[in-house]
This record gives sequence, C-alpha cells and structure tokens, in this order.
Amino acid sequence: MAASSRLPPLPALRDFIHLYKLRAKKVLSQNYLMDMNLTKKIVRLAGVRSGDWVCEVGPGPGGITRAILDAGVDRCDVVEIDQRMIPALRHVAEAAPGRLHITRGDVLKTEIGGMWEEAGFSGATAWSDEPPRAHIVGNLPFNIATPLIIKFLRDMSYRRGPWKYGRVPLTLTFQSEVAQRIISPIDCEARSRISIMSQYVAEPKLLFTISGKCFVPPPKVDVGVVRFTPRAVPLIGVAFEVIEKVARQVFHYRQKYGLKTLYPEEIAEEMAHEVLKETRIDPRTTSIKLGIEQYGHMAEVYERQCLSMPGLFPYDYVKPHLTVESLAQTEKALPPRQPFITQLPAEGISLKNFGLIS
Repeated sequence: MAASSRLPPLPALRDFIHLYKLRAKKVLSQNYLMDMNLTKKIVRLAGVRSGDWVCEVGPGPGGITRAILDAGVDRCDVVEIDQRMIPALRHVAEAAPGRLHITRGDVLKTEIGGMWEEAGFSGATAWSDEPPRAHIVGNLPFNIATPLIIKFLRDMSYRRGPWKYGRVPLTLTFQSEVAQRIISPIDCEARSRISIMSQYVAEPKLLFTISGKCFVPPPKVDVGVVRFTPRAVPLIGVAFEVIEKVARQVFHYRQKYGLKTLYPEEIAEEMAHEVLKETRIDPRTTSIKLGIEQYGHMAEVYERQCLSMPGLFPYDYVKPHLTVESLAQTEKALPPRQPFITQLPAEGISLKNFGLIS
C-alpha cells in the first residue's frame, strides 16, 4: 500500500484532549506528551521511515501516533487499554485511511507478532541480517514499563512474537531512573537486574531525556527515551529465565551471599561455593562490579546444577515448604533451554566489540 507522506490538518493535541475529555488517569499512570516536536524526535530517532510497519503501545490520545503516520509508514497498529482513547484514535485513523489500526487491549497480553501475521507482514529478515522494516514504539505508563520490557526482552531472547520476523528494534520511554538502570555500565550504582537482562540480549541506548514538564499532567521525574536493538549473538548462552533468576537474587542482596537464596538452606553453602569457585569470582565482590560475562558464567553453572537436580530451578527460598523433592515431580522441574545457543569461537569474544568495556 502506498503511504501518503503527511496527515491532513488535525486539531491541536491540547484541543483534541479537551474535545474528547481525555483527563489523564492517575491509576493508569498516564502522562501525555504534548510537544509535537518531541514526538517527532522520538519517531525519527527510533529509525522509523516511509514504508515501515510500526506497533505503538500505549498511544493515549495519539501524539506519537501522529508523528508515526507523518513519517509515511505503510501501517501503524496501536494497542490501547483505555476505552476513552478509542474515539480520539479513530479520529486520527480517519485522517490516514487504511494505515492506522486500533486494538483495544492490555499490551502485556497482546500478541504483536500475531497481529502482524494476520495483517500479512512480509518483511521478515534472518536474525543475522539487518533488522526488518518494523518497529515497536511507545510512551509507556510508568506502572507497566518494567514488566513490559522484561516480557519484550524474554520474547526477544526466544525470537518469538514480533521477533520471529527478525531483530525488530524497540523504542520506549521510562522514568529517567529506570532508563539509567537499563543502560548502566559495570561499577555504577544504577546497575541492577534490568541492566543485565537488557544488555545481554540487546544493545540499549539512551537517545535523549525529556523534562517531566513536557507532559500533562507533569510527573515529578524526567523521562528517558531508550532504543533497544536486539543482538545478533546474545552475550549469554542460557535461557532468559535462568539468567533472570540468578541476577535477581544477586542484586537483591547486592553481595554474593545472595546466591545462597537459590538453594535450600541445607545445601546453600556448598552449592553457592561451587558457583563462585567455578567462575573464579571473589565472594567479596558486590553485584554492581560484576560484568555480563561473569553473570553469564554464574548462570551457566547454576543451570548445570539445576539439570543435575530436578526441582532446584523452581525452588523458591521464601516458600521452603515446597521442597526440591516435591518440585522434582512437577512439569517445570527443569530449567527451560535456550533454543538459539550459538557456539562461540574457542578464543571467546571480546566485550570491547560490544561496547561494554573500554
């Protein structure tokens, strides 16, 4: 379908919000970005070009949606949970015949890949090639930003959903503090579980920061715009869930004794010591001083332990009554396997090539 280059004139966004009585709901953590120069900047730096396909999550009254359509995309799907926004989005859709498609639903439960498949997207590329001409973009409500990016990163690691079409990039907004955690380098106080999960499977980049004053209502924090480009070769070769569990426990306690919470008390000392010994990690080292390579090594040893002891992976130290022995009888007794493990060269890889160390 040939896409027109620009939308016809529409009411100003502020007038639009007044026309449809779209007062932001605090319970939904809604904050509208009013400056069209900023919405256009988000779309431009996301790499959206004429002829692309875009899925926008949480469009609200359609500020970024307008900028996406103005970029000349062939198709823009929007996923919005708030019924009040639908008439306003339909107004925008009427100005872009056949290009804007509205889905009312919870993006955490929406299958974007299925949406594109049903619409007949044919621009898939091989994972090792350049990304396809498709994007996911969104100004996220603060209350779903972290669970949504974890869901997206998990799907990315399994190359499912929208990532069955190739290395589809993500451009999303976060509270500035969360954005800093996502991109945090080693030995930085902002480093956290989400730093590891984001950086091992993707290359996150902080594009720019938006003052909270640019939103309605204005949040008390600034907002960071982060672009995630999926890595052709993830930096860790075990399943997402294994890495996440190790990183969660280590960062929760900040010191390496957090590893002990991966195991029942009676074997914790021995098993945690085995991880540290095999990875040659000093037990006095704090979580923020460990690189992705070291988290990867810990996850590999822990995965091996879980495979040799069914029931260990689903074990949760806050529920000690669910023993390893009882969990060994369940369907998820063993950790999931990563289906796209790439054999690394014998000499290993240099993290300098990935911009993670200087």
